[in-house]
Amino acid sequence: MNPTAMGGGPARVLVVDDLEASRFIACSWLRRSGHTVVEATTAAEALDALEHHSFDLVLLDVHLPDMSGYDVTERIKADPRTSSVPVVMLSATYIEPEDKIIGLTRGADAYLTEPVDPGELLANVEAALRYHRARALAEHLAARLTRLTTATFAINAATTFDGLVEAAAIGAADMLDTAATAVLGTSSGAVCSASAGAGPRPDDADVARWLSSLNPGIGVTVVEGDAWRRDAPVVAALARTKLRRSPIGIAVAPESVTNAEDRNLLSQLAQATALAAEGLHTFAEEHSLALTLQRSLLPRELPHHPGLPMTARYVPAQSNAEIGGDFYDVIELDGRVLIAIGDVCGHSIEAATVMAEVRHTLRAYAVEGHRPAEILRRVDILLERFHPTGGLTTMCLLLVDLEEGTVDVANAGHVPPLLADATGARYVPVKGPLLGIGLDRPEATTLPLPPGTTVLLTTDGLVERPGVDLDEGMEKLRAAVSHTDDMDELADRLLAELGQDKQDDIALVLLRRLA
Repeated sequence: MNPTAMGGGPARVLVVDDLEASRFIACSWLRRSGHTVVEATTAAEALDALEHHSFDLVLLDVHLPDMSGYDVTERIKADPRTSSVPVVMLSATYIEPEDKIIGLTRGADAYLTEPVDPGELLANVEAALRYHRARALAEHLAARLTRLTTATFAINAATTFDGLVEAAAIGAADMLDTAATAVLGTSSGAVCSASAGAGPRPDDADVARWLSSLNPGIGVTVVEGDAWRRDAPVVAALARTKLRRSPIGIAVAPESVTNAEDRNLLSQLAQATALAAEGLHTFAEEHSLALTLQRSLLPRELPHHPGLPMTARYVPAQSNAEIGGDFYDVIELDGRVLIAIGDVCGHSIEAATVMAEVRHTLRAYAVEGHRPAEILRRVDILLERFHPTGGLTTMCLLLVDLEEGTVDVANAGHVPPLLADATGARYVPVKGPLLGIGLDRPEATTLPLPPGTTVLLTTDGLVERPGVDLDEGMEKLRAAVSHTDDMDELADRLLAELGQDKQDDIALVLLRRLA
């Protein structure tokens, strides 16, 4: 059934009768009532017409020269393309009630006998049309509601603004069977847009000007007219959850939203998109705040030592907006340099608080002159006493003595240091229990640090991946390290090769003893 017929009014009717006089009378009555009529004289002609054209109702004679009207009705109702088309049967030889029962049982929506009163014929036609139009409209709306649900799932699954506008555009195009464009402003002030259903993607600058010219309130507003192209008017649903947010917009062709139900569906999709956008805005703001706080707890700059150049990186987990517990520090101590890297378990304000305490405690004990192993013992006592449930921490300390050409290594459950020189890269086999559990720990291990040796310290975010053995990740890191690389280039390369799409923060420190 076509959209016009679903809305009521004249219909397109196929009249099938081999008797010219009967056919002429029925067609005349239908045409005078405003309906469009197509005539057929045989079952074959009728089925061919139904195969190639759309009809809203079939007025069918029971006795046709080539096939019974009952059989034609069954064929019509068995075909998914025509099963919803109402069939009104008309018989000049109806004698027994069983004939009418057979017709209705085999699919007819009404059964009339000739001679039939014009008013009775038209009333039955209108009744059949009214029922099937209501049914078709309900099925049409149900299908669109199903598509709305599917689109809403896709919208809520989007993790980026680009992905969100793409899901909204695809959802609108699928739901309303039309070209659609979705636009929104991001947290950074940029504009994202996407089109679907063969719709041309607008220029972002034009979209930005259009959005800035509008000032809808909180909720959903439907506007009509020109948008980013004056020669292509649209109907657009604009939605926003806060006045300080740029509204999101979903625009479609005016002919695709011809009734209140379609506009309501478009508004619901826009509202769902605005709510999803608000979640992304909130995540972006929280992530930015967490990153700012995290960086404030790390060294603002590394010491510049001519004999021991170094570089560091901190990369937050993109999938987590909370602050993490990864940290590093470098402390100069009367000709020696203490380098620390660690990780407080968890992502939370509590983890960040513990991390800040550990870092400040580490500095205090280092300035007092304690050796690396003793520093770890004292930090362990602090964590066990004041953070017995949330203070589990891993840490590795290096105390570099350039004059002696040595490095003292003390490890507390952390990824061991990686040394690289002309002979290759290898991990320093120094272990120890993590901090916060009160176990005995070994003394530091003293190793030679020849000129040209590169040392890498990292947190487990660089080597861990779900479902992959930690040893495998550590071996990939070892194979990727070369002491001949520029350290800044090496740090960036390691992050590019091994640090993508990780679920944990990454802290990394590289240092090299020069001749």
